[in-house]
Amino acid sequence: MSNENSSPATLAGQPSPESNNGHGSTSSGQTTLSGHAAPGGHDPAVSRETRRRVVAASFIGNFVEWFDYAVYGYLAATIAAVFFPESNPQTALLLTFALFAISFLVRPLGGFVWGHIGDRVGRRTALSLSILIMSGATFCIALIPGYNAIGIWAPILLLVVRVVQGFSASGEYAGASAFLVEYAPANKRGLYAAVVPASTAAGLLLGSLLAGLLTVLLSAEAMQSWGWRLPFLLAAPMGLIGRYIRTKLEDTPVFRELAEEDQAIKAPVSSLFRNHWRLLLKAVGAVLLNAVGFYVILSYMPTYLSSELGLGAAESFLATTIALVTYIGFIFLTGMLSDRYGRKKVLIAASLSFILLTVPAFALLGTGNFLVIVLVQILLGGMLTLNDGTLPSFLAEMFPTRVRYSGFAVSFNLSNALFGGTAPFMATLLIAATANDLAPAWYLAGAAAISLIAVALSRETSKEPLRHE
Repeated sequence: MSNENSSPATLAGQPSPESNNGHGSTSSGQTTLSGHAAPGGHDPAVSRETRRRVVAASFIGNFVEWFDYAVYGYLAATIAAVFFPESNPQTALLLTFALFAISFLVRPLGGFVWGHIGDRVGRRTALSLSILIMSGATFCIALIPGYNAIGIWAPILLLVVRVVQGFSASGEYAGASAFLVEYAPANKRGLYAAVVPASTAAGLLLGSLLAGLLTVLLSAEAMQSWGWRLPFLLAAPMGLIGRYIRTKLEDTPVFRELAEEDQAIKAPVSSLFRNHWRLLLKAVGAVLLNAVGFYVILSYMPTYLSSELGLGAAESFLATTIALVTYIGFIFLTGMLSDRYGRKKVLIAASLSFILLTVPAFALLGTGNFLVIVLVQILLGGMLTLNDGTLPSFLAEMFPTRVRYSGFAVSFNLSNALFGGTAPFMATLLIAATANDLAPAWYLAGAAAISLIAVALSRETSKEPLRHE
């Protein structure tokens, strides 16, 4: 392999005091694994066109994943009628959401598997396989006959497909983040990694808009017969496009150099738990606010506004849509802020803002004023982007290259399985147990406090080179 192909694009600054690897650096702040400097903090071997394709390849996988989750959530009542017609509507809806929750249970397992593939074989290989399986499983949802056609096999097949989706999706967020960070210019890793949560929000936005449009244009009979299947059919072409883009890219310069030196670790997950368990615990804690906040603010909020506060369904949907649009813009801003001021400062600001402002913000939601509700949702979304736009680069930089994919995937999926997928359930349960509509706010503030401690105990990573060991 030539030197041009193996020069890493993303190593900057002085070696980490924890790495003790002795690699060289220069006054420009850019260094390679072998100690050679790249002027101006950029790797001349990585073209702008390559980086644009890396961004596109990383964006589309998460977009497809969260497009599916949005469609499934917003069409849950229709899906419930198709797959559980013999149950009363409330029970059918609970069963439909139970299938959604079960998909999260396999995510830690998926994190182990995809982490192993990503660190052992390569980031590109893992991402190319995961998007193919994920988009294929999403497409298959559209093909499953309803309960009236095949009986109990209909919900069983839906469960199988959701489990496959959860397994494949567990490698997407972590892999795309690591891929972007390892390809990004050294001084823009935060901005590049922010593409991942932006794609998540974009998938939610388009999924909810398409589901809403179909509901308006089609009759209830048409929606139940065939209309609900249309969004899931879109996953196939989107997934094939994403896979095609990914297979046309080389693996990241950092991983290629590892492979060239035959230093790709054979058992990355084992090494992660044996040698980096302290980093893993910190990472799980740092993800906690993101896991709870994302599902409470962006997923559970429409249900909270309509079911708990009595806001109309259309108004709840509109308020959440407006908040999602602003959320995408805020994401890139916080990515740039983390590049300029550091990951820890921005993540700490996110935790403190949730600790101090969440309960007052939820109290304002209770006014029932639509404009106030929209402004509060924008505020809560902006607070969350301080975490969501910074976390991908923070986690990717936290772990050394040899276990980066595994460390990110395991910590992110473990925290989301335990606290993210259960957040809407916990919020509803706390309201019922306390008879207090502010209970979800206190739950979110508690998650922020734990994340604050985890981030405070972590080192600043934005100005360091990506650690090899």
